[in-house]
Amino acid sequence: MTTDTGLQARRERLVLDHFADETRQDFDAVLGTFPHPHYELIPSGEVHDGTANVRQYYTETRTAFPDQRHEIIQLRHADDSVIVEFWLLGTHRGPLKGLPPTGNAFRCRMIALFIFEGERLMCERVYFDTLTMLRQLLVGVPAAMLPTVIGGLLGQSAADATAAPERTAAAA
Repeated sequence: MTTDTGLQARRERLVLDHFADETRQDFDAVLGTFPHPHYELIPSGEVHDGTANVRQYYTETRTAFPDQRHEIIQLRHADDSVIVEFWLLGTHRGPLKGLPPTGNAFRCRMIALFIFEGERLMCERVYFDTLTMLRQLLVGVPAAMLPTVIGGLLGQSAADATAAPERTAAAA
């Protein structure tokens, strides 16, 4: 465990500022917390690398969830990282990877590893349960639309998504 409490305090301050700037949607300030912005979203396998790519990620997620915010549950320190357990909350007001806005709110418990080299933030790696979020977002979506909606989230065309149940039945 890192014993430099001064280093821990500086890292923690950067992470707390990062969270606050994200909630305020001051993305220039958030991007400024990295020498080279890099996000890894483990459940989806998405990697957003570089200023332009990370800025696009912010734009897409805040279009989908304009009120996106965090509630920090616990913050811990490791040798090369700050580990933050938090609630992510928001209301689905815009499109998200083919999913039209449902107007539903979500609250999902997450873990983010803020990985450092010394005092420099190198990566934010986020872990969460996609099903927890989707269950909340899809409430009220007609059952007949679910294959298309879920297929869109998985990057499938509408034809592929609606044919998937038929292929499954044919294989049985």
